[in-house]
Amino acid sequence: MSNRVSKVVLVGTGAVGSSYAFALLNQGIAGELVMIDVKKEKTEGDAMDLNHGLPFAPAKMIISHGDYSDCHNADIVVLTAGAAQKPGETRLDLVEKNTRITKSIVEEVMASGFNGIFIVASNPVDILTYATWKFSGLPKERVIGSGTILDTARLRYMLGDYFNVDTRNVHAYIIGEHGDTELPVWSHAGIGVIPIFDWMRKDPKYKVEDLNDIFVQARDAAYHIIEKKGATYYGIAMGLVRLTKAILQDEHSILTVSTYLDGEYDHKDLFIGVPAIVTRNGISGVIKMELTATEKDRLNHSIRVLKETMNSVNLT
Repeated sequence: MSNRVSKVVLVGTGAVGSSYAFALLNQGIAGELVMIDVKKEKTEGDAMDLNHGLPFAPAKMIISHGDYSDCHNADIVVLTAGAAQKPGETRLDLVEKNTRITKSIVEEVMASGFNGIFIVASNPVDILTYATWKFSGLPKERVIGSGTILDTARLRYMLGDYFNVDTRNVHAYIIGEHGDTELPVWSHAGIGVIPIFDWMRKDPKYKVEDLNDIFVQARDAAYHIIEKKGATYYGIAMGLVRLTKAILQDEHSILTVSTYLDGEYDHKDLFIGVPAIVTRNGISGVIKMELTATEKDRLNHSIRVLKETMNSVNLT
């Protein structure tokens, strides 16, 4: 029997990466964490700081700073490196500079002999996930973007607050591009086992128009957070740890990640946020929801915008 522990390599120890490392330690998900960043002294300091928290952690973890050669036997490589979104800047505005950064990183990772699963969190995440797949040559199911995992979490939190129920009992999805053209799937939203519109009929204080306001708040939350504190990192870090756990523990969990469409939702050859089954081997399947005509139109629009931007980027 192998005594090998699960190994995660994190590339990028900025605000998102370091928050991810901290959350990973606190939840005891992985057996080993190696951190890589161009700011080597800062990354070494992060490793020291995290190690000092081990006496309070729920499980043993080997934590170190390293280089790309450490990726050769990693189960997961998490990419959070790249230029950050600035106030007034959209995620799609980052595409050219972060595509170049992603290419250089992926080439280094693959040169190590890496044969695991990529998790991509850098923005624009859908395009950079596609780029990671192209640059790596790995099977499409083993390249996963954070997609709309955080947007969905924000929506569920806000709906839980609106309906005064535990957010973990709110079932609702945001799909599409992780950005301004994403959309809520109200036709499949519910509280517990009750469809959301049936739940709203219980009390006249609930209004359908409030749902759109809640969605807009969820969609635009990053802009407000960036304006107030300069960046978003805690929420996405928690989402990335949730995704890491689903992979390492072979959960077959359904999460709204950026995954490859090969005919699902009548589209091909792109990565975009949709519910998918996450396993130890990556994505085992895309969940095909029956959308309303309006939802289909909005998803088609989101995909058109994404593909227009993709076509402007060199992915060779």
